[in-house]
Amino acid sequence: MYLRHLSLTHFRNYARLEVDLPARVNVLQGDNAQGKTNLLEAVFYLATTRSPLAASDRQLIHWDAEQEVIPYVHAAATFVRGGRDRSLEVTLAKEPQSTDEPAVTTLRRQIRVDGVPRRAIDAVGQLVVVLFLPDDIALVAGAPGMRRRYLDITLCQIDPVYCRTLSRYNRVLAQRNALLRQVRERQAAARELSVWDEQLAALGAYVLARRLWVARCLAERGTVIHPELTGGQEVLTLDYQARLSAERPTDSRDAVLPRMDCARLPETAEVEALEPQLRRGLDAARRDDILRGVTTIGPHRDDVRFLINGIDATIYGSRGQQRTVALGLKLAEVQVMEEHTGEAPVLLLDDVVSELDRDRSRYLLRSVARAQQVLLTTTDLGFLGETFLEGACLWRVERGTVQRMAVPGET
Repeated sequence: MYLRHLSLTHFRNYARLEVDLPARVNVLQGDNAQGKTNLLEAVFYLATTRSPLAASDRQLIHWDAEQEVIPYVHAAATFVRGGRDRSLEVTLAKEPQSTDEPAVTTLRRQIRVDGVPRRAIDAVGQLVVVLFLPDDIALVAGAPGMRRRYLDITLCQIDPVYCRTLSRYNRVLAQRNALLRQVRERQAAARELSVWDEQLAALGAYVLARRLWVARCLAERGTVIHPELTGGQEVLTLDYQARLSAERPTDSRDAVLPRMDCARLPETAEVEALEPQLRRGLDAARRDDILRGVTTIGPHRDDVRFLINGIDATIYGSRGQQRTVALGLKLAEVQVMEEHTGEAPVLLLDDVVSELDRDRSRYLLRSVARAQQVLLTTTDLGFLGETFLEGACLWRVERGTVQRMAVPGET
């Protein structure tokens, strides 16, 4: 799989961009604030329908576009998957809610897959990408929600059913939380929760089974990659912690959770085995949930722990150790993606080499150089070394433009 052409209009600082990208390592070099990260963000957005950086899609609209009658963003990509050309296209438009108040706008999003209008949920996973950011350390050091979101984005690119199930789970969760608050205020009866509990347990079992599976896959590959990154000095363990009861999280090594086989997606029986556990947890926590007005049991409260030589890296790991864990996790993700989609993902690396020491930098560059297509940004080509640059296509990024750099001896 590789990106053949990228087209951007009014995206961040790109007023207009049309660029053909070869299926090889592409190095985007430029000073800070010139548009390198924005280009990777655009590719990731097309692949996942989410920005890894913006709190709102409105932030993606180029400031000059605000002068338009209807400010808009258009991003499109042609890519090759399974030997044939495919396309993705997203348009964001700020439309006035009424002629009386044109300053009050609604952001409308249109998505097309292969030229056909689709929902966002149907676009995810068409173009498969893995994004490396300097802030990936937050996957280890940050809040549990960041780790859950990471697993969700990974799974949505592998399993389209997961994405739809997660969306349904979140809708049912919101309904249950609203009902909990009504019960607390004595505006509804507690028995009404049973209908939502049944749905939440069924949907949550699917979400939990898939997360346990991908955590297992990442762990298997991470245990090989991490010692290579640390010269054999550290052993990494990844534990998924499921919130099945109010007392304590259930560790993925616990016998009550099914042991997933990374060679295949979870089977129906494995999903169904989790459903009664979630139902019992919801029943036991009902009184507390009513008092709080929120649901305290389920995969929306789960977490992942990273242990280095048995020590929790989130709490006790140094910044260097946490960064190494995050790097190994992303490299493991590349392998999992390729094995279960049948396609090598497009790798997006945003100035991560400058954050690493020499040995880890060399390991990363050796690893990604084998990929079918890489988009890597840097402020300084010297960070990459001559060997890596020999087979790379070099681009200069400056003030929202991207130009091919001349290489001595190349015609």
